[in-house]
Amino acid sequence: MNKKTLLITLLLCGGLAQYAYKTPEEGMFPLSEIHKVDLKKAGLKIDQNEVYNPNGISLVDALVNVGGCTGSFVSNEGLIITNHHCAFSAVQLASTPEKDYLNNGFVAKSNEEEIEAKGLTCRITDSYEDVSDKVLGAVAQIDDPATRLQLINNAMKNIALEAEKNDPSIKAEVSEMFIGKSYVLFKYKTIQDVRLVYIPNRKVGEYGGETDNWVWPRHTGDYSFMRAYVGKDGKPAKYSKDNIPYTPKKFLKVNPAGTNEEDFVFILGYPGRTFRHRPAQFIAYQQEFVLPYTSDLYDFQNATMENAGKKDKTTELKLATRIKRNANVMKNYRGKLQGLKAIDLVAQKKQEDAALAEFINGNTEVKAQYGSLMSNIDQLYKQINGDANRDLWLTQIYTSTSLLNVSKQINAFKTALSSQPNAQKESFFNENVSKLKQSLNGIYESYDIDVDRKILKKMLSDASAFNTIQRVSAVDKITSKGSNNETMINDFINDSFGLSKLKDQNYVFSTLLKSSKSINDYNDAILEFEKGIAKQIADLKPEKDRRDGVLNKLMGDYVNVKEKFLKKGFIPDANSTLRLTYGHVRGYSPADATYMAPYTSIKGILEKGASGKPEFAYPNEIKTLWEAKDFGPFAKKDLNDVPVSFLYNMDTTGGNSGSPIMNANGELIGVNFDRAYGATINDYAWNESYSRSIGVDIRYVLWVASKIDKADFLLKEMGVKL
Repeated sequence: MNKKTLLITLLLCGGLAQYAYKTPEEGMFPLSEIHKVDLKKAGLKIDQNEVYNPNGISLVDALVNVGGCTGSFVSNEGLIITNHHCAFSAVQLASTPEKDYLNNGFVAKSNEEEIEAKGLTCRITDSYEDVSDKVLGAVAQIDDPATRLQLINNAMKNIALEAEKNDPSIKAEVSEMFIGKSYVLFKYKTIQDVRLVYIPNRKVGEYGGETDNWVWPRHTGDYSFMRAYVGKDGKPAKYSKDNIPYTPKKFLKVNPAGTNEEDFVFILGYPGRTFRHRPAQFIAYQQEFVLPYTSDLYDFQNATMENAGKKDKTTELKLATRIKRNANVMKNYRGKLQGLKAIDLVAQKKQEDAALAEFINGNTEVKAQYGSLMSNIDQLYKQINGDANRDLWLTQIYTSTSLLNVSKQINAFKTALSSQPNAQKESFFNENVSKLKQSLNGIYESYDIDVDRKILKKMLSDASAFNTIQRVSAVDKITSKGSNNETMINDFINDSFGLSKLKDQNYVFSTLLKSSKSINDYNDAILEFEKGIAKQIADLKPEKDRRDGVLNKLMGDYVNVKEKFLKKGFIPDANSTLRLTYGHVRGYSPADATYMAPYTSIKGILEKGASGKPEFAYPNEIKTLWEAKDFGPFAKKDLNDVPVSFLYNMDTTGGNSGSPIMNANGELIGVNFDRAYGATINDYAWNESYSRSIGVDIRYVLWVASKIDKADFLLKEMGVKL
């Protein structure tokens, strides 16, 4: 091994060159890997089996996946704490101009007052099992990449179906831990009846708005409380007034004393997706195409929706969840872009890959198996990059325009209906129309015709400018009718929206979906346009499947050879399965001569509020209580104030929203909700010097609940003494 290769190997093993910190806390450890971590040495005071015990009850049993976020049980009556933003969509659906829970908050003082959290369920991890041999055994002799991937997907599906057949009470999923390399069967219990219990005022739960999103210092009370219900027999059941609160196997003890700087802390949760074991080409694709395209598109969408929301309160509420989700992604992606460029991760990955290629070529046995690996990866990404603009457009078109999404659902239903024998068409219609209505209702709940028009115009204009190789045929059909693309696009939108009856939900539900004949007889320009998009997606699918299959095999080989090169294993990338991460409460220096302390306080809320900006408005009671120094038992002595948010160097990403932050004794001392701006690149790289996550301090949660929202009954339920 020459000096250059040796140097790069040392960098790979020791971390990024410009960050000399030791990084023992890196990693989102799956349940199967927790036994390999010495948490006692790191600072855990309880027995490690109390965190996760496959043969008994442990803290893991207090965790739930709720609405794509994490939550935790905090009482034996099924009470769940998670983030305010995780409950946001359900609160929006429960709100009306007369009962504006979204902005004013909500407190249920009895079980009878709790409101159904529409669209939310709770998923509890029951068990797991490594099934890599079963999955990969099905493709041991298969060379064709598309066939190989299809067989892998089929094996994953069949293993899950078999598990559900053996135990109908669970929902099973096989998760890919390392792409093309390792697979784990997870079994889940799903609670279908979830209710809103306590939602703070939006000026608390979303304090700072998008100005403060992904930013430190933070003063957001990003928390909410829900409750899980089951049938009287203790089994999961759909929402019913007869249901009873769920009794969890385990719930977390709340510690109102909170933490101090450098305290050991850990998180259990369901982090979404990370991509740390990918080559330079993948990072470059994200940096050049995915991140800028998506963030710019969402910026335009939000400006359009915010302007539409000024029409009336009903429209504002309908669009609130979509705006919030877009804004969160947009700022996250722009943070990622800034972070990727700041540490020049693409260049660093290229160095790593060059060292890996040299290792492959320098070892006869390894070269025989992986000699073409790096060139094959490069060739594949050249193909992917060549179609990037069109592919991203096709990925976003249905979520961008509500009526196109409605059209997609209706066209798919019509196609399924037409495939039935004539004698069975009506029965098929009757059996499936309610499911279609339910799906369409979810789209119409955030639909606004003016928003649809303007966003579709942008999407069509963008597509009309694509190069020859990336044309969208359905858009070309519109623009081919004249010499001026803008005029043709405007005419299409005006005519199609003007004539389409799909914009009227009442018509769709009461007339169009009245019978198999009524839906079959209806057609319009938007439905025809959607058919064109769907046809092109179908035509492109074989090549997409081939590329996905090639990528699956290449990434499995990439990790395999990298493990040989570095002579160590890796922690699998996050994939929405239950993980543990640990670290310490700790500040950091994001820039030269700048230090960020790890705690904020109520004083900071008042200071920001003095700016007069609407996002920094807060309930008047906060100032009154602060001036009176009425902190109850929730003050932090060295601050002489109630701590609001705090920092820690744990490894988190999307999906960790709502994750319980626990102290060395396994007690709840906060709720994770965000990362600092520099840590938005956690999906691609983690380092102790810049990766900081943000949680709401449990002392602020309890102070607001008790002093402002008069919810002492919840504190009592959680065993917190005043």
